[in-house]
Amino acid sequence: MEQKTYQELKSEVWETGRCSGCGGCVAVCPADSITFRENGDTSTPVQSGYCKQVTDGVPCGACYAVCPRVLPDTTETLGDYIDLLAAKATRDIPKRQSGGAVTAILAHALDTGMIDAVVTIGEDRFTMRPFSVVITSGEQLLHEAGSRYSWWVPFLAALKTAVINRKYKKIAIVGVPCAVQAISRIRTSDHDLLQPYARSIRLVIGLFCTESFDYEALIGKKLKSEHKIATWEIKKLDVRGKLEVTMKDGSTFSFPIKELEETVRTGCHHCTDTTALSADISAGSVGSPEGYTTLVIRNQVGKSFVDDTVQAGDLVLSRDVDSGAIERLATAKIRKNSIN
Repeated sequence: MEQKTYQELKSEVWETGRCSGCGGCVAVCPADSITFRENGDTSTPVQSGYCKQVTDGVPCGACYAVCPRVLPDTTETLGDYIDLLAAKATRDIPKRQSGGAVTAILAHALDTGMIDAVVTIGEDRFTMRPFSVVITSGEQLLHEAGSRYSWWVPFLAALKTAVINRKYKKIAIVGVPCAVQAISRIRTSDHDLLQPYARSIRLVIGLFCTESFDYEALIGKKLKSEHKIATWEIKKLDVRGKLEVTMKDGSTFSFPIKELEETVRTGCHHCTDTTALSADISAGSVGSPEGYTTLVIRNQVGKSFVDDTVQAGDLVLSRDVDSGAIERLATAKIRKNSIN
């Protein structure tokens, strides 16, 4: 069967506003012909004009094979799982978002050799501008701790750096549902060009997400220009049905999601997955008590990482989880976006 190329991806996804911006196509393009602009319109990737299949007749189609937006929308809320827990890190994680459980799991895995790299999103502490990063030590991970789901960066582009350039073989990936969907396509594909990536991915942690925001629209326009909030004075951002801004002096601000609609990425309006259904472990603050992280352990791979962290004394667990709160949040997203 003929493989679809970037041309079909462009017509079906890029030009219809469905692109999630996950960066999966950037990562797997063997010709490095797909990129995101650093300035200007970042809603979709750009293609250089050269394609192995279109230009030279060499079978490829890797970009189409990895894209999560060619899949049908899901109507599941929590999805399949083997355990639902609230978790809290026992080690000190100064920049933790909620319970610090994801950081504890990954730091322990790096320290013990269960993984050799983490592909995720880092942040400039002064401007809060996000960037994709490959982390290889527990100490570096603690420095980068804290959720970055609040705004967009095509972070899966760093997967090529980790797999092809730096040759890591035991990679953990932490990302929002669209990126997790792309990784699921890689892991389950028989496409030859995706196999090196599939063999190198050991753990996938998905972060609960209702939508992500454009950095310039949210930080530059909404917070800095309209509300005079300086990025270097912000301690953290959190989304729990509204955007909560916690300042370093302890003061807080909150903004209804409806007020932030213009800052939400267009592609997010085509997503109905809140809880990263195809991850090994899904994580978020919704459903757990203050100071804890909700963990949805979906398979034995995820369970082994959590159990090992608990046995090491780096994580404590509780069953005090309100699954209804998670399902309500997920249902609201499905109702909002399934008509698009």
